[in-house]
Amino acid sequence: MTHPEIRYYFDPVCPFAWMTSKWVRKVQRLKEYDVEWRTISLRMLNAHVDYDAHFPPEYEASHTAGLRLLRVAHAARADHGPEVVGRLYEALGTRIWDSPPPEDGWGATEDGLDPRGTPAFLLPVLEELGLPAGLADRLDDEALDLGIRAETDEALALAGKDVGTPIIHFEPPEGVAFFGPVISRLPSDEDAVRLWDHVVGLATFGGFAELKRSLRELPQLRGLGVEEDETGTEEDWHGGSRRQKK
Repeated sequence: MTHPEIRYYFDPVCPFAWMTSKWVRKVQRLKEYDVEWRTISLRMLNAHVDYDAHFPPEYEASHTAGLRLLRVAHAARADHGPEVVGRLYEALGTRIWDSPPPEDGWGATEDGLDPRGTPAFLLPVLEELGLPAGLADRLDDEALDLGIRAETDEALALAGKDVGTPIIHFEPPEGVAFFGPVISRLPSDEDAVRLWDHVVGLATFGGFAELKRSLRELPQLRGLGVEEDETGTEEDWHGGSRRQKK
């Protein structure tokens, strides 16, 4: 059995995971890497957290929307094979992060859902990919959470519990995995390969554990109001997120 060069664990509502995935896809094209796209749920990672006390008000609905979309990713993989996950993530991420945000933002609907976790958002994506509309029914299918939990636990077992998204597993199943790298700008082709080689160099050294900086620029994503030629506002993401409490 052959294994991919990397496994990439994502949650579709994480802007940093999306930005890093764009870099990974660029390197995949330039170096002909084989990438397996797998899932990790921010909602499950933060199941123990009091959202009202620790996060900005929109986080709980956003993370729940991510979980709902991951259910569809798992259902699509079961029905159409593993390669569909990367295609679905690319289409979701493009619609969420590389498109202008709604005029009123992603505010919760009347039933408290983030619009990104609703059939109205998902159905055009499924149509674009030629996938059956019936997959939108799986947004509510909690039976799929068992598989998402298993994959989330798999990622945590590889990288440790004090992590977020994305997680990259290099040369699975034996290779090392870690959280990140977290980037806010999409590098040029030349810089993308150079950055990749540096990251792989760290990943393949068995004693490497962490290199961290909590100050982050808001990613260059239209969905966050930052154009490709702009630099996002710098924020301190202590604890790996914009937590309200330290």
